[in-house]
Amino acid sequence: MAANGNASRGSIYTINVNTFSRRLQILYTNWRLHKDELWGSADVLVVATPPPSNDLRYLKSSALNIWLLGYEFPETIIVFTNKHIHFMCRPKKASLIEVVKNSAKETVGVDVVVHVMAKNDSGSSQMDSLLDSIRSVSNSIGYIAREAPEGKLLEMWADKLKGSGLLLSDMTNGLSDLFAVKDKNEITCVKKASYLTACAMKNFVVPKVEKVIDEERKVTHALLMNDTEKAILDPVKIGFNLKSFNPKADTVDICYPPIFQSGGKFDLRPTASSDDEFLYYDSSSVIICAIGSSYNSYCSNIARTYLIDSNVVQSKAYEVLLKAHETAILALKPGRNMSVVYEAALAVVKRDAPELVPNLTKSAGTGIGLEFRESGLGLNAKNERLIKAGMIFNVSLGFQNLQANTSNPKSRTFSMLLADTIIVTDNGSDVATSASSKAMKDVAYSFSEDEEEVKVKHEPKEKDVVFAKATLRSDNGEMTKEVLRKQHQAELARQKNEETARRLAGAGSSNGDGRAAAKTANDLVSYKSVNELPPPRGMTIQIDQKHDAILVPVYGIMVPFHVATVKTVTSQQETNRNCCIRIVFNVPGTPFTPHDANSLKNQSAIYLKEVSFRSKDSRHISEVVQLIKTLRRNVMARESERAERATLVGQEKLVLSGNKFKPIKLHDLWIRPTFGGRARKLMGSLEAHTNGLRYSTTRNDERVDIMYANIKHAFFQPAEKEMITLLHFHLHNHIMVGTKKTKDVQFYVEVMEMVQTIGGGKRSAYDPDEIEEEQRERDRKNKINMDFQNFVNRVHDLWGQPQFRDLDLEFDQPLRELGFYGVPYKSSSFIVPTSSCLVEFVEIPFVVITLSEIEIVNLERVGLAQKNFDLAIVFKDFKRDVMRIDSIPSSSIDGIKEWLDTTDIKYYESRLNLNWRPILKTIMDDPKKFIEDGGWDFLNLEGTDSDSDNSGESDLGYEPSDVEPDSASEDDDSDSESLVESEDDSEEESEEEKGKTWEELEREASNADREHGAESDSEDERRRRKIKAMGKSRGSGGSSGGAAAKRTRFR
Repeated sequence: MAANGNASRGSIYTINVNTFSRRLQILYTNWRLHKDELWGSADVLVVATPPPSNDLRYLKSSALNIWLLGYEFPETIIVFTNKHIHFMCRPKKASLIEVVKNSAKETVGVDVVVHVMAKNDSGSSQMDSLLDSIRSVSNSIGYIAREAPEGKLLEMWADKLKGSGLLLSDMTNGLSDLFAVKDKNEITCVKKASYLTACAMKNFVVPKVEKVIDEERKVTHALLMNDTEKAILDPVKIGFNLKSFNPKADTVDICYPPIFQSGGKFDLRPTASSDDEFLYYDSSSVIICAIGSSYNSYCSNIARTYLIDSNVVQSKAYEVLLKAHETAILALKPGRNMSVVYEAALAVVKRDAPELVPNLTKSAGTGIGLEFRESGLGLNAKNERLIKAGMIFNVSLGFQNLQANTSNPKSRTFSMLLADTIIVTDNGSDVATSASSKAMKDVAYSFSEDEEEVKVKHEPKEKDVVFAKATLRSDNGEMTKEVLRKQHQAELARQKNEETARRLAGAGSSNGDGRAAAKTANDLVSYKSVNELPPPRGMTIQIDQKHDAILVPVYGIMVPFHVATVKTVTSQQETNRNCCIRIVFNVPGTPFTPHDANSLKNQSAIYLKEVSFRSKDSRHISEVVQLIKTLRRNVMARESERAERATLVGQEKLVLSGNKFKPIKLHDLWIRPTFGGRARKLMGSLEAHTNGLRYSTTRNDERVDIMYANIKHAFFQPAEKEMITLLHFHLHNHIMVGTKKTKDVQFYVEVMEMVQTIGGGKRSAYDPDEIEEEQRERDRKNKINMDFQNFVNRVHDLWGQPQFRDLDLEFDQPLRELGFYGVPYKSSSFIVPTSSCLVEFVEIPFVVITLSEIEIVNLERVGLAQKNFDLAIVFKDFKRDVMRIDSIPSSSIDGIKEWLDTTDIKYYESRLNLNWRPILKTIMDDPKKFIEDGGWDFLNLEGTDSDSDNSGESDLGYEPSDVEPDSASEDDDSDSESLVESEDDSEEESEEEKGKTWEELEREASNADREHGAESDSEDERRRRKIKAMGKSRGSGGSSGGAAAKRTRFR
């Protein structure tokens, strides 16, 4: 909480005795009247204020300090009893409190006792004195239960309080009721804060956004947030010219970082933040701006939605929202229940646009004052508390995730939000932020082409040649998509080079490949003492599975070896019916067994390399070999799993939902990756608990916990053209599913049952059984999708609670219309973008690529004659392997370019595949030269093509990989010529045939056949000529029959 000053700075601060006396009287009166219902039947009230912090926070302890004393007193403990008020604080604060002793005695008849802590005193003795004073009064104490102790002083106090044996009860409701109704001074502070907020919106934000749109600049939401915050902190520059404002005595601050949202990504929660995306203001776009500022610690809030060339759906939605918001404000009258406010707004939406009811926010706002959101004063359908004159509300209403009929994904999904600070008066309500208009005519902007044409048609002087944007427009006055895309990509290239330069300059040089050093093995111990050895069963090889040991006879003594020391074990049948077993051990220092830390300690040790035994019992030898191999495999698997678990990041424990709410469940799910083992796979249930999700089957060992704090992305993909409906979680840190270490966990249900037709006969489309079966399948799919949707909605509501808002969790849904086919690993998959990722959830391994982690995208093997092309994704972390998606149909390239451009990802095009690993190594080795040579400009296809006639070398010395003189095309499905032809082929081919494609050769062959009267050639002969011509056009270099070697998917 932004404080109204710091009481510990010195004598320049004084406590207003009159305000203290008046509010102390209100405190004791409220406490005595509502002791049982609001104050937890407490006879003693304890308030502990934490140390100061630079973070924006709202604590009831700090609010009580400011409300009662005028300042926030950090690291101060206040105890209220019927006869005393105890203050435990440092000397400077104690000197300020001296002035209130007389007024406290006169007002409520209590004595003020100050317990002073010296500068280096821990405060333990003073705390003991306080507890003794409390015990002498009562054993029932009221405290603020929701505030966790901060700092050593308050942690010590909390421990002493809990260990005192006193009865503790929560007094939060009492403080909420105390702060609910404001006096004249508080209302004045809120009015000034509201005027400051409205001035910032009207005089700074709106002109700033208008200028950005008018100049068509690329400005991020985060930059607008920073500029607005600076404007609020310097209020005189934005027209905040109140005569009573004293910059030296009065403090102004932000209530939260200003929020700017556009481009299809909206979050109406109070904890939303401005991201690094550019402000989007093309046709049918929506911009949300929200600002909160405080004056002498009293808060205010405003939110506005601005429409850019709005369509019919957006205009209607805003008109309904504006009417509902005004109705909610008018419903704020003394004597009414708070639920009436939300019900009034809901009634307007139901009457004018019932289809928008599901998108309406679940609350119409909250109380506001010293806290930005005052508990107990929510304007929702369930709150039956009475509205009183003097209460102040932040009336906030919005529509979330509305859909518009546009092809652009950045304007298809939109939200709207309106918020104002409202003061309840004796006769009604007063809008404190009315200086900023929200009328339709003031928030809707039209940048039609007709207006631009008028501006362009001013006659220019002939001597001034200006290539205005009008010269790039088509005949109907619109700029082509390709031109706009190229302009945007050019701007992205400049920004990307600057961003890469800053990042590389800040990273510094790093040696190595980023991999952690291998962990040395611990000493292998099978038996800690001789007494643990099993009794010998003759001079035969024994396997002790309990201790992971092999006991072999050496000179009449059973010698144990840990099975992990065994390298190989083999058996061989000899001619004289004897069987031989050979055991080879790992010897440190040999080529494939390097020295470890343990062997270096004992360099003088002598190691046994191998032992051989002969036996006439071949069956026993075979059994021993099999047991050793099995035991060794199990031990290695166990050690591997233990090593994997050792690298896991520690997770918090799952807190099961208790009496507060029943866990949200989804039954009959499969999980991927699956649990290990050969047992029959079982379906399980997914449950949402207090701080995480749990999937479990009927087996006790089959359980997976996913903490909410570990979820990076959550996805819900209903079954449309797929056979499964699924929930997919991409995590920050790895977890173990069975024995597998993974960052991706998926839960799914198959919506189509496996049906096998017996008899093989073709069934009619009008067969009643067939129609009924299809209907059952549709009903099953719809039911499963609906069950998943209900689960997602309920979990999403859970994630909306205050403790999870910082995690910014929400379920994302793939946009199928933007999807394309490609080969990310081994098989072709349908890859789909979401709002924040590029994903594929059907084939294993899964694909989840976070868009914010992408540096650039390179489209490879792009050419007119190519049927397919490849997509290489370079990440901002250059130590990370480049992700390749191969064999994408060329028909998808325009859609992919459009999607990349709308998500502000810079892409390049090249004719060949590049070997990215040496390229990135060159960049990291000499980032300065990379920047000086133009950054990523070496990937520019237009620049490299223009120089290809004069130079055979690519820019900056980067050479494409997988191109050898006698290699064929890498894509078996492509009908194009080889990328690089061999010299032998070029000598054998005539000059006429060198540049001819297969189609031209086939056409010439057909013409020649017709001239010789061969029009009646058989289909087989034509096919042979076609294959022959195709082979000639491609060249005969390289392997004659084998396919080209497959590329590794990661570079």
